[in-house]
Amino acid sequence: MNQPNFQKELDQIIEALTRSGEVPSLLLHSCCAPCSSYTLEYLSNYFNITVLYYNPNISPAEEYEKRVKEQERLISELTTQHPIQLIAEEYHPQEFYERVKGLEKEPEGGSRCFVCYRLRMEKAAQYAQKMGYDYFTTTLTISPLKNAEKINEIGKELSGIYQVKHLPSDFKKKGGYQRSIQLSKEHNLYRQNYCGCVFSKRD
Repeated sequence: MNQPNFQKELDQIIEALTRSGEVPSLLLHSCCAPCSSYTLEYLSNYFNITVLYYNPNISPAEEYEKRVKEQERLISELTTQHPIQLIAEEYHPQEFYERVKGLEKEPEGGSRCFVCYRLRMEKAAQYAQKMGYDYFTTTLTISPLKNAEKINEIGKELSGIYQVKHLPSDFKKKGGYQRSIQLSKEHNLYRQNYCGCVFSKRD
């Protein structure tokens, strides 16, 4: 069975938008500034983007605040064709712990992570529906350690529930991950050495 090519799907959407001259609104869930760097540079050519920073999985609170500030700084420093807004949600780690209860011993990259993907992406889909955005998506697919197929599967499912289009992605493709590393160096971004939660730090 052929693997889905999410980058190709995204290319086709962007090509259609370019032909039409349309610049739709996009709610982009971001996990951190480094992962959003290339994604914002790339997508801001075609979309009016609002970044939703919602990551209750991050621990401790000081780490959360540090990442929020880096996200804000990156957006202020990027030169983009279309403006980028930021919504930073308050830190409520219990939302994460309630969802992953019973999955604490699961290996990194397994079912606990899938629950975490959905938690954050569902917040984005809900917000996108409420505020009337044309699309929603997440920066998560830029990481070689994240399951892009599962992320897109969740996005497609949420799109059906909340009636807002999910923008397919595999942002690590087309040199995206390497570009994010380059941009992180250029902007001197703080790059954490673990995904964010206490379990990823443990593993």
